[in-house]
Amino acid sequence: MAGPQRIVIVGAGLGGASAAASLRERGFTGDVVVLGAESHRPYELPPLSKAVLLGDADEPDWAHEDGFYREHDIDLRLGTTATRIELGSRTVIDGHGGEHPFDRLLLTTGSHPRTLPVPGTDLPGIHTLRTIDDSLALRAAFGKARQVVIVGAGWIGTEAAAAARRHGVDVTVVDLVSAPLLSVLGSEVAAVFRDLHSEHGVRWRLGSGVAEFTGGPEGVRGVRLTDGTELPADLVLMAVGAAPRVDLARLAGLEVSDDGGISVDATLRTVAPDVYAAGDIASQFHPRLDRRVRVEHWSNAKDQGTHVAGNLLGAQEPYLASPFFFSDQYDLGCEYRGLANPDTDELVVRGDLRSREFIAFWLADGAVRAAMNVNVWDDTAALKSLVDNQKRVSPDELKHASLAGLA
Repeated sequence: MAGPQRIVIVGAGLGGASAAASLRERGFTGDVVVLGAESHRPYELPPLSKAVLLGDADEPDWAHEDGFYREHDIDLRLGTTATRIELGSRTVIDGHGGEHPFDRLLLTTGSHPRTLPVPGTDLPGIHTLRTIDDSLALRAAFGKARQVVIVGAGWIGTEAAAAARRHGVDVTVVDLVSAPLLSVLGSEVAAVFRDLHSEHGVRWRLGSGVAEFTGGPEGVRGVRLTDGTELPADLVLMAVGAAPRVDLARLAGLEVSDDGGISVDATLRTVAPDVYAAGDIASQFHPRLDRRVRVEHWSNAKDQGTHVAGNLLGAQEPYLASPFFFSDQYDLGCEYRGLANPDTDELVVRGDLRSREFIAFWLADGAVRAAMNVNVWDDTAALKSLVDNQKRVSPDELKHASLAGLA
């Protein structure tokens, strides 16, 4: 069978940009069209809640230099939103009525911020954080605010809290959970982050829900909790997670998984043979984990985009990489590899949680499912190997033996 002559990528984020670049690196000389709704060229998301929000940078990390797409004959169409996929005629329709025929199609439409189903979410002064424009607007608002309430104690919420404190703003974080990052890290490790933020002046209202945002046309004035308490606020960040953008795929008749993503096999192919999905929206059957997973971290979008390019050109290689992300908050830096269930997996700590220099491991049936290094940087290659290979080791070995030797 002849290879594709025209590949269309819907989504001009990091996943789409990585796939387009990888197609050229692999020698593909046909048409590559990338459709993106934003006006900015593709960029990485982590700096938006870190360097940009802190004020250490005014731009994100661009996926490629400005001239890259032109030099590599990649037809990057910004400000172009795909509105319909016609699988029968192999055509993508955009919001301007433009038609984009394809031999192979890759969906990398990413996610959008979730909001709360409560009154007042449309008040001036209530923010979400997903784009570079969001980040710059929020940073400017930090410079004028006095009392900030952040709803959500996940990674975005805690990183934004650290940035707001850098700007000298009073910060209260509200969440229904009993500790920040609880679902990812479990109570013991989550307490490290809770105490870190408390030492830097962040106030917690954990175990509390939001009933309403109060205010008027001039802006938000407060956050009323479900127990009746009202927190004063002249700025609110809703950091309550992200939802995959799958409406386009659903309308086209592609299968959507229970986790909200587009169902893809190990090679990232959908139920439509010539249609693939990567990044936040891809609910992949992961051969190493032997189950379906959907990962929203930047490295997943980048690595899946790079990998799927080979399959768009005819390979049938499964995607095997382990999830990875990093975070910087105040003087704490960490990297996390793998995918753990802290409710059921065994926690093993190498080092001292109180000193905030440690490595946390999560084991299931004696195998390393995930590892997080906190302010410890010498063993990253060994940690990657232990997680990627689901190495079976004893807790005592993980605490005391050479990690390079174990790997």
